[in-house]
Amino acid sequence: MQHAVASIGGDGIGPEILSAGREVLDAAGERFGFDIAWTEFDVGAERYLATGELLTEDDLRELSKFRAIYFGAIGDERVKPGILEKGILLAIRFYFDQFVNLRPIKLLEGVETPLANKGPEDVDFVVVRENTEDFYVGIGSRFSGVREEKDLEIIRDLYEIRFGLDVETDADEIAYQIGVITRPGAERVIRYAFDTAMAREKKVTSVDKANVLSDVYGLWRDVFSDVAAGYPGVSTEFNFVDAVTMWFVKNPEWFDVVVTPNMFGDIITDLGAMIQGGLGLAPGGNINPAGTSMFEPIHGSAPKYRGKDIANPLATIWAGSMLLDQIGEHEAAKAVLSAIEKSIIEGFVTRDMGGAKKTSEVGRHVAALVKTV
Repeated sequence: MQHAVASIGGDGIGPEILSAGREVLDAAGERFGFDIAWTEFDVGAERYLATGELLTEDDLRELSKFRAIYFGAIGDERVKPGILEKGILLAIRFYFDQFVNLRPIKLLEGVETPLANKGPEDVDFVVVRENTEDFYVGIGSRFSGVREEKDLEIIRDLYEIRFGLDVETDADEIAYQIGVITRPGAERVIRYAFDTAMAREKKVTSVDKANVLSDVYGLWRDVFSDVAAGYPGVSTEFNFVDAVTMWFVKNPEWFDVVVTPNMFGDIITDLGAMIQGGLGLAPGGNINPAGTSMFEPIHGSAPKYRGKDIANPLATIWAGSMLLDQIGEHEAAKAVLSAIEKSIIEGFVTRDMGGAKKTSEVGRHVAALVKTV
């Protein structure tokens, strides 16, 4: 069996950590009887600085031939923040309609958590984040003075009534951003969360802020309730986003599958990363169940560590485990995660986790463990 997978090293430490991850996935293929045909794509800061190109139509057309993309990291100090992230990473997510951002929040054996008296049996849940709507759709503006009637309509109540100013003559500088939730967009990601829960502990927690942002998140709640009616065996609950951050810290064992709109998911998954041991152990999947999905560590490109062979590759390797699961190699995916855990227990880790091993050494070691665990 052969799987075609696209590979994008990206910037900074990206190529190093992705190389370690690929070595592990190749080892998993050797053990479990499949082969990965890697196709590398030259996408990132170097090409952008040389040519001005981020992602071309040819790039996207070629990437569409693959079911999975293995991604390193993006970001370079020579490029203004946001250009590479929006022009490459977000462009891929939106182009391929990767409407699920899947984030396992799992504390592995041998990893310390900042939560007192909590262990691996307490921290083991999944966050399903909607990945294409909410405040990330890019509808908004920032301006000085009044330009258009639509701007007046949006800000008149705030500016004239609350501040007692004449919006047409006293306006200084104003910015607004609009969040969008659609019923189809909410329904598909919530249904994905319920399907995920069916293979776990059959519990889904919905996160929103419907008590204040009642229009967009009121719709989210309605859709959640409608979808839940089709899963009578799954228990459900609603949490406001501020409350869920408290309970992640106090009682992480309460959670099984958490489903959330885009912006809140962006926030709470970073908290989740900390309680599972830090960004060096936090993978993510950008998933289109019927199309092209992308798997990556959630940390940045750490340009100052580029080429030093000291970055922690475990989040990238874990993302590779998620990739294997997505393409149907479930036993191999479990073996990769077990190998990561064993390497941690043995203390064969990089310096950020208290060890002294290099990026490449950890990759080789986990690859060897995959063949035995």
